[in-house]
Amino acid sequence: MWEYFSPVHPEGGINLPFLFTTSFAIGIVVVWRRYVDMQSRAVPFTWAAPEPSFLNWTSVNIQSPALTSHTVDPSLLPPNHIQGKKYITCYDPSNGLHIATIPADAEIDINIKIDAAKHAFEAWKTSSFQARKRVIRSLLAWIVREREMLARVCCRDTGKTMIDAALGEILTTCSKMEWLLQQGEAALRPSKRSTPLLLIHKSAKVYYEPLGVVAAIVSWNYPLHNVLSPIIAALMSGNTIVVKCSEYVAWSSTYFVGAVRECLTACGWDPDIVQLVVCYPEEAEALTTSPDIKHITFIGSETVGKKVAQAATVNLTPTVLELGGKDPAIILPNTDLEKYASMWMRGVFQANGQNCIGIERFIVPVDLHDRFLDMMTARIAKLRLGSVLSSSADGFVSVVDNGSMISDARFEELERLIKAAERDGAEIVTGGERWQHAYHENGAYFEPTLIGHVNENMEIAQTEVFAPIMLVIPYDTVDEAVAIANGSRYGLGASVWGPDQRECVAVGRLLECGMVSVNDFGVFYLNQDLPFGGVKSSGYGRFGGPEGLRGLTNPKAMVEDRFPWLIQTSIPRTLDYPVRSLVQSWEFLSGMLDVLYADSWKAKILGLIRLIRST
Repeated sequence: MWEYFSPVHPEGGINLPFLFTTSFAIGIVVVWRRYVDMQSRAVPFTWAAPEPSFLNWTSVNIQSPALTSHTVDPSLLPPNHIQGKKYITCYDPSNGLHIATIPADAEIDINIKIDAAKHAFEAWKTSSFQARKRVIRSLLAWIVREREMLARVCCRDTGKTMIDAALGEILTTCSKMEWLLQQGEAALRPSKRSTPLLLIHKSAKVYYEPLGVVAAIVSWNYPLHNVLSPIIAALMSGNTIVVKCSEYVAWSSTYFVGAVRECLTACGWDPDIVQLVVCYPEEAEALTTSPDIKHITFIGSETVGKKVAQAATVNLTPTVLELGGKDPAIILPNTDLEKYASMWMRGVFQANGQNCIGIERFIVPVDLHDRFLDMMTARIAKLRLGSVLSSSADGFVSVVDNGSMISDARFEELERLIKAAERDGAEIVTGGERWQHAYHENGAYFEPTLIGHVNENMEIAQTEVFAPIMLVIPYDTVDEAVAIANGSRYGLGASVWGPDQRECVAVGRLLECGMVSVNDFGVFYLNQDLPFGGVKSSGYGRFGGPEGLRGLTNPKAMVEDRFPWLIQTSIPRTLDYPVRSLVQSWEFLSGMLDVLYADSWKAKILGLIRLIRST
């Protein structure tokens, strides 16, 4: 019969049965792969660029802009506004231009959106991994194609620069999508588990089943990424989701979620799978206390995070909290300062310091402290502030290193912290105050600031500033540096820098935090195979990586017979109800325990004899 498996016929010539069988098998494989490819191929869709995203777009310039500016100037309200309804004024914080005034959701609106997501879950929970990946792949293709426009939308709503948008919004979102497409299915497929000798006839698995409607309450510093990240994780895990964006980025978040809903429609799914809530904080309890919400991811301040955690106890809703940080960068002795200076600048001033894993404290050897200050002073002095979406009359766009802050609401507190540090002995090397732009008088700008000779007990060294402020704390010994780093109530991320990588890793292992980069800044977030989160007052739980993805599921343990036709569990007569003899049943169990768990072969054999005698 082996001649059928040879391309050459025993009597010479081509073996036609072999050729036909091989061609048929290859054809089946090709057709199957094309079918699978079609099921997960990106579906093109369009979502028009919003007018305010264009360069040199103009609008009403709001004096002292705020979320409630429409209450001061009713002309900012939409023409068809409803009397008595709350609204949110959206504006460009880099120049005060009015973008839109959006209706704020009331409690009844939030409940309607939760209910819509709940109904959409019934179909989505049974979707295949191919279908889920098709939606994510379609979104990825759209982001890559429209990256410049999406960056401009982020810049318009937050005042950041295009480079900050590319790094913090586009790159990180694409990285997470890539991981979900490549590794998400493997993380969520049923996983086999081992069984003990007592259950050798059984097999065990864990199934990761969708929870239902999950919620995400996210911050304003990265509007594209912070909205899309929980959405794509929910989609991949088979959940529907209600996202509550920050009211500071209501305009851009509405645009981004609208695109996701359009993508779902293009892929043949109900757009109600994804919902956006735009509301003020006082209405958010309708989301956090809803019995239909099965999981909450919160990204924001410690103060609000505690309120979310407390509200979640009403229905014992599982919650992940990613709160504040005071991330340290420990610079070890003999470190080449010039080598890493550019990364340190990016670590502090990216997104104008409004970065949850931004470097908030530099812990520097005392003999390197002054040289560190001199080097950073020269670089910080050259930073240029402004709006990247404004150009001159001839179309020239000036280079901008730092955009604006999200608002000027915290400027007074920042200035107070800086002045208090100066009174306590710190040196304000440069900056330290709000800054008035020559052409954008309503922009929210704060000077890039460098503060040296900081003591770890100063208020500014213990408070998350979330601003373009570089704090430098000198130390004498590495043990002291570790103690300073761990002396904060926060524990989100950290970095260790030095010439000896092994020493850096050893120091990193001593730090009380959730993530550490060695001779680099924030790279643990670009690797989406890693969990993201902190300890202490930086929160609890993790998103990102297999841990975060599985956290959005119900890990259901299931045990079944390995060979049901051969052997199944039965109750020995000695143990069956009604129990015939207490002594005999005890002897049976004692013997079984010795066979299974005794620490010597002699005891195991004696236990086996005891077991047999008792049956």
